[in-house]
Amino acid sequence: MKDAMKQFLDQSKLKGEIQALQIEEVWEKLMGKTISKYTDSIKIIHHTLIITTTVAPLKQELLYQKENIVKRVNEALGEGVIREVIIK
Repeated sequence: MKDAMKQFLDQSKLKGEIQALQIEEVWEKLMGKTISKYTDSIKIIHHTLIITTTVAPLKQELLYQKENIVKRVNEALGEGVIREVIIK
């Protein structure tokens, strides 16, 4: 049953949404309280993590941390899902 569920999720569009929810759950732990507080949304589309915030200094900080974000998120998910980060 577990293998069938994993195969279904791998082929489903739901996988990105489920992974985004997993990231949201650990976002504060990964990035800290301040960044977490001012992050408006997190989405995953085609191996790209899309982070939305309206705080300009935070956008700049996140741009500098792109590689670190990819590494931390992939470690949290236990697989190399994220290849790119876009800050909006």
